[in-house]
Amino acid sequence: MDNRMTNTGIMTDMDLAWNSPAHRAYLAKDALRQFDFFKRSLDPRGGFHYQDFTGQPIAGSPRELHATGRMVHAYALGHLAGVPGAADMVDHGMKALWDHHRDARHGGYVWSFASGGTVVDSRKLAYGHAFVLLAGASAKQAGHPLADRLIEDALDVIENRYWESEFGLLSEEYAEDWSEISTYRGMNANMHYSEALIGLAEATGDLAHLRRAEGIFGFFVGQIASQYNWRIPEHFDRRWNVDGLYEGNPMFRPAGTTPGHSLELSRLLLQAWDLGGRAEAVLTEWSERLYERACNDGWHQRNGAFMYTVDVAGVPLRPARYWWPVTEAIGAAAARMKQAPSSDREREYTRYWQVARDLFIDEHVGGWIPEVDEVGRPSALQFAGKPDIYHSIQADLYPLVGSLSNIASSLPNLQAIEGVEG
Repeated sequence: MDNRMTNTGIMTDMDLAWNSPAHRAYLAKDALRQFDFFKRSLDPRGGFHYQDFTGQPIAGSPRELHATGRMVHAYALGHLAGVPGAADMVDHGMKALWDHHRDARHGGYVWSFASGGTVVDSRKLAYGHAFVLLAGASAKQAGHPLADRLIEDALDVIENRYWESEFGLLSEEYAEDWSEISTYRGMNANMHYSEALIGLAEATGDLAHLRRAEGIFGFFVGQIASQYNWRIPEHFDRRWNVDGLYEGNPMFRPAGTTPGHSLELSRLLLQAWDLGGRAEAVLTEWSERLYERACNDGWHQRNGAFMYTVDVAGVPLRPARYWWPVTEAIGAAAARMKQAPSSDREREYTRYWQVARDLFIDEHVGGWIPEVDEVGRPSALQFAGKPDIYHSIQADLYPLVGSLSNIASSLPNLQAIEGVEG
């Protein structure tokens, strides 16, 4: 047995064995540690601070729309899992979305504001609006009284400003007054919009939202990925032709394809398949294809974890190792175990947790290290501090629920798992 000393004492790989009491306690403990760490990000003047490695606020950091929406989503899940104080975090985030991000004059939601509410970046991006909708859907499941108002407003903005009915996809970016900034079109915003649509279908029972998400999957996976050996080009022109030369902000729009996004989509496809009554078998086929390609292209055979990007032929472009692709691999592997468990799938799931434990999880103060260098030391080339609870909290929570869909409404009490199963 592999025994190793960690920050908290002796740990064995039994703590990582799928669905074992020890593993469930391990997941609950890490989730509670994360919720405690990111709870300190609350800024009484509005929104949430970005935090450094120790949890202290990063001075001058803006409150960005995707991050605010993700905080609401994460703490809504926390509230449903019995986390003390999570409801206050949801309420604070909902106020930030409505009172600071929302543009009462022109409609829509601005990208960022400073502590105190002054707008920093007034652009209106489809990517950010997808997380507004996800926040509303998760807040609704958590019983927040203002969730329906947020959902209604977000749906109206997305439908009237971003939705291109000719293509069945979202456009991308506009100025404060809704003048067009560029003709760029992207996969990332549409993927997260699909995620929000699935969450909204679960929250409301209206499967029309699921049908729209399936249409988006049909384009990016059924049409595009199938032509590119199950890699997904992420950048397109106005007519939704692949733009293979595009390279933008490396955090949100890196050149090439992103194995982590394929892993994320692999999980979402299984969630959609299950929510739709398991009627669309093609979704499971697409999920398998994306998962296999992402693992073959992205996994670091020597150092573990996933490289950030490869080109459309699978040649590495950005071999950097970030935390979030590992969390998405965990989510995809957990979904695959729920769909059709096997010893091979369980080994894959355990392997991803071993990497997460050894490279990314900070057991001293909570949260996950977002980036490591070639020898596994924390790095800060792309990210400042610990920017996000969204990816890593889902890695903890999703394996705790036996179902593929309706996960939020099925979450167990984390404190009970940590205390009883630990």
